[in-house]
Amino acid sequence: MSHTDRLLAIVLELQAHRWRRAEDLARTLETSKRTIYRDLVALGQAGVPLISTPGRGYTLVEGYFLPPVSFTADEATILSLGADVMAQSFDAQYRAAAQSAASKITAALPERLRVDVAALRERILVGADGAALQPEVAATLRALRGAVIACQRVRFRYYTRYRSTNGANLADADNDDDTPLWREADPYSLARIRGAWYLNAYCHLRKDRRNFRLERIEGLTLLDQRFSPPAGRERRPQRPDVTEGDEARIQFDAQAARWARESPSFFTTAQEETADGGLLVTLRVRRLDEIIQWLLGWGSHARVLSPPALHQRIRDEAAATLLLYQAGPAPGGA
Repeated sequence: MSHTDRLLAIVLELQAHRWRRAEDLARTLETSKRTIYRDLVALGQAGVPLISTPGRGYTLVEGYFLPPVSFTADEATILSLGADVMAQSFDAQYRAAAQSAASKITAALPERLRVDVAALRERILVGADGAALQPEVAATLRALRGAVIACQRVRFRYYTRYRSTNGANLADADNDDDTPLWREADPYSLARIRGAWYLNAYCHLRKDRRNFRLERIEGLTLLDQRFSPPAGRERRPQRPDVTEGDEARIQFDAQAARWARESPSFFTTAQEETADGGLLVTLRVRRLDEIIQWLLGWGSHARVLSPPALHQRIRDEAAATLLLYQAGPAPGGA
């Protein structure tokens, strides 16, 4: 890294992290503290307003910004394509912001690069990983975004397809399965996974951290209570993983192995090729019901190896389907 590049990198680090110690900068930029001290002096002499505080390190005077940054054609293309994806994935407010950002990036480019970027954008299509947000989901996303930033507790009704059998953990365990539960939650983060938005939050009903799919949330209300978010990496958006529950092992034949690898279940934890060209898939689920329909969709190309309870469930479902079709032709059929 050249001296000029390192000076720019130091300013970017201070803008991104607010306070940085010399040893932090040295570790990030893979150089010595002595070199960092010399660079900081050089920045000060060049007019960059630095503040130094013993024990905290260095920071920039509030309101200081770098001059306009120049982009290569590749950099501008990536930023523009990223703005396109964001415009397709968020609600109207952020969609407008993404489109505006893309326009500003394009407008700031020299004419030659502008032509190159426009040509590349016409030849590279990055589609959103799902349909456009429904108005209700967009409104929920917008409200939750504010709650995450403000560390503000929320309350909502939540529809879940599978109801826990432990009545002691439910506020209204006697309700029908289709009746949503009222939840109060501390919203930590939002994540878009396979075309769907999820809220990661501490659920006060379950007394644990949970993931909520936004399409299943209704009656969202922001409460007056505030909470202290988790520190560090724990606050970042998380994939809704299942760390406890039943482990299932499924054997796919060689004909379906490629397609099973291409379209894994949400609950897949491991995939292993077998000697006959098939695929052995391991999944972990809280309830076996969560993968029944996915398994049935593979027909005779997938065989349950374990657990026995899942093997029996598939047998029962197959028998019930056979009975349904043995009853005669569909109404209106020949």
